[in-house]
Amino acid sequence: MYDALLLVSFGGPEHPDDVLPFLANVTRGRNVPPERLAAVAEHYQHFGGVSPINQQCRELIAAIDRDFDLPVYWGNRNWHPLLADTVSQMRDDGVRHALAFVTSAYGGYSACRQYLEDIAAARAAIGPSAPMIDKLRHFHDHPGFVEPHADAVRAAAAKLPAGGNLRLVFTAHSIPTSMAASAGPEGGLYEAQLLQTAALVSEASGLDLPWDLVWQSRSGPPHVPWLEPDVNDHLEALRDKGVTGVVVSPIGFVSDHLEVIWDLDNEAAGTAKRLGLDYARAGTPGTDPRFVQMVRDLVAERVSGVARPDPCSAGCCSLGKGTRS
Repeated sequence: MYDALLLVSFGGPEHPDDVLPFLANVTRGRNVPPERLAAVAEHYQHFGGVSPINQQCRELIAAIDRDFDLPVYWGNRNWHPLLADTVSQMRDDGVRHALAFVTSAYGGYSACRQYLEDIAAARAAIGPSAPMIDKLRHFHDHPGFVEPHADAVRAAAAKLPAGGNLRLVFTAHSIPTSMAASAGPEGGLYEAQLLQTAALVSEASGLDLPWDLVWQSRSGPPHVPWLEPDVNDHLEALRDKGVTGVVVSPIGFVSDHLEVIWDLDNEAAGTAKRLGLDYARAGTPGTDPRFVQMVRDLVAERVSGVARPDPCSAGCCSLGKGTRS
């Protein structure tokens, strides 16, 4: 049935001159405050105007492509290679029916439905000759996603002094509360899946630490409610409760891109230092062989016709579309 695999990701700038055009693509129609946009632009410039995410996609594709039966393409939502250009290339190469792996494990508007809309828009731009593209299922509970996170948690915990009062803190990208409420066919899917992942990672780590799920990377105006608490506020609350050290695990992400290395390695780490907390940030799956095999497993599931369906329906999460600002 399928003759190609398409990796779909968020995209990121690869030159200082790319930063503002990239952010304009990301925030179009979202009413992001200018001061927040300027702050995020400075985050990118701190790293030479280059986001790690594109290179991470290249490395993941190279790992998937080894001894893989299907050609692998790559298209981004917000920066080159843009999805519509990639779908055009697929059409020219004779691809008729492709599978899409999206670098987001969860359900919800920005985590899932928006990618479906992006794929549909790219196909519409090509016209009737565009290949059919089917998105692979959510993978928040797949062992190939959970186990690398669990190993990273153990490795991070080993860096902290023994005998302290430790806490495991899971993070994911915050979204507006109205978007969270409309996620999935019955609402609340984004938070529910993240809580499930957190429980699975905690159990697989074998550390038996108390844990919390908190949020990072808020970008909307102050008057719009977003999921809370923010990780920095949560660190202060933990210090006040007598916690002496934290392991922070970004289970909302598949690779160490800029939101991870800035928001956690810079801002949250700085907060922990100011508070006197021992701090270690766990890594993400990246190109861990188990994560790479997971992508192949998801393809094999769909090809064999036994894939577990996503808990989605037509128009699922669409109510969140108007709540992004």
